[in-house]
Amino acid sequence: MIHRRYTQLVFSFMMALFMSGIMSLAVLLINVGANADTVTRWLTTWPMTFSIALPTILLVSPVVKRLVDLLMVNPVEADIEVE
Repeated sequence: MIHRRYTQLVFSFMMALFMSGIMSLAVLLINVGANADTVTRWLTTWPMTFSIALPTILLVSPVVKRLVDLLMVNPVEADIEVE
């Protein structure tokens, strides 16, 4: 198994893999439609989109985490009654 210290890297890799695969297929189907060579085209474009997605996630995720942390409020600090 992989050591826990690599959690963020493994998470980013998996997120990039799934999101680039899903998005490249969606864009392909929207722009070209389903036909005989859809799978071949998708498997050709997926590595290209992954090569963009992985560095993007690695660069953007710390910023997004900070932004989310700024938006979140602790119920005790906000005087929100928790049931």
